Amino acid sequence: MSDTVISLQGISKSFLTDEIETRALDEVHLQIQKGEFVSISGPSGCGKSTLLGILGLLDNASSGRYTLAGQAVETLDNRARARLRNREIGFIFQAFNLISDLSVEENVALPLQYRDDLSKQLCRQRVKEALERVDMAHRARHYPAQLSGGQQQRVAVARALVGQPALILADEPTGNLDSRNAELVMSLLNQIHADGATLCMVTHDPRSAALAKRTVALFDGRVVEDHLNTTGQAQGRELAWGAQ
Repeated sequence: MSDTVISLQGISKSFLTDEIETRALDEVHLQIQKGEFVSISGPSGCGKSTLLGILGLLDNASSGRYTLAGQAVETLDNRARARLRNREIGFIFQAFNLISDLSVEENVALPLQYRDDLSKQLCRQRVKEALERVDMAHRARHYPAQLSGGQQQRVAVARALVGQPALILADEPTGNLDSRNAELVMSLLNQIHADGATLCMVTHDPRSAALAKRTVALFDGRVVEDHLNTTGQAQGRELAWGAQ
């Protein structure tokens, strides 16, 4: 079995408005291997959000080929794409996206409601394990409004993990957090990566990007830089938050 989780070959995305074509992504080539922690960074308008939407199967490329966990995405119909997204991708959003009238454990269980291959007992066990992993099991019966921002993001991380996906996509995961909670969430993501998860994080924050193992930089819809972070995570954390 291939260790390649993501393979993008010549991915482009264009939008047509008022007879003007805007190219958001321009011939993007990218491969992410199993177990990598990759940050995708760049200025506003560089194509980060567009790329994230395509990676998460929330949008379609205009051209190019995308293979996710061995599946050629462009060959799938909407139902098959939704099934692949549910089973192979976990999402972490900047705004947490927790449902206010559901408890913590009910929010975490949401991705499993669409799975027909898991028993109710196994679903309950996975929810319990996911909450324990982010140290939120003691808040299982609480509601989002009863949690701090950092706690809500940890619940969102548990929700991303509960389906045991091949890929975790994080969209500005520290964007709504203060520096202390941002460091805690990044430390949690680093631990999840150390446990073997494959993470792809979109961020404009160089402090967060420095904590990933690999950085991909976009500019005007193109990959302009792709390098391993050689400073090390411990040093990166000191550079990011140690002076505060």
